[in-house]
Amino acid sequence: MKTYFLTLLFLISSSLIIAQSEEDQIKIAINKYIEGTSYNKPDMIKEAFYEEANLFLSHKEKPIWIVPAAEYASWFGKKEEGKFNGRVGNILSIDQENDIAMAKAEILAKGKDIRYVDIFLLKKIEGEWKIISKAATRTK
Repeated sequence: MKTYFLTLLFLISSSLIIAQSEEDQIKIAINKYIEGTSYNKPDMIKEAFYEEANLFLSHKEKPIWIVPAAEYASWFGKKEEGKFNGRVGNILSIDQENDIAMAKAEILAKGKDIRYVDIFLLKKIEGEWKIISKAATRTK
């Protein structure tokens, strides 16, 4: 009976560790995006995304603005790399099932009274979590 209990306890704790490590790996991908966009690091932004990922953004002249991840990352290469640009990000939620996940984050643009809400779709590809799509909206 004692062996059965210890085996059961081990299996439960192992499952919790694996689940936590998956969520931690998802957070790593999202935080690469957040840090990359906050400190003008285009290579870090590209690292967070699957190479063929698209972003679905708001635009005043278009109902939907589709931007490839590499192009989006290049926008941050026009500023001094490593210098904080006022964007502060915070992960609000993560929902993961097997090798897919959805995450929600808010990005505050300090001094501009702007709040972005980003919804990310992620997929575990070759053992690494990558953002495969992002939709964003802007609020005040």
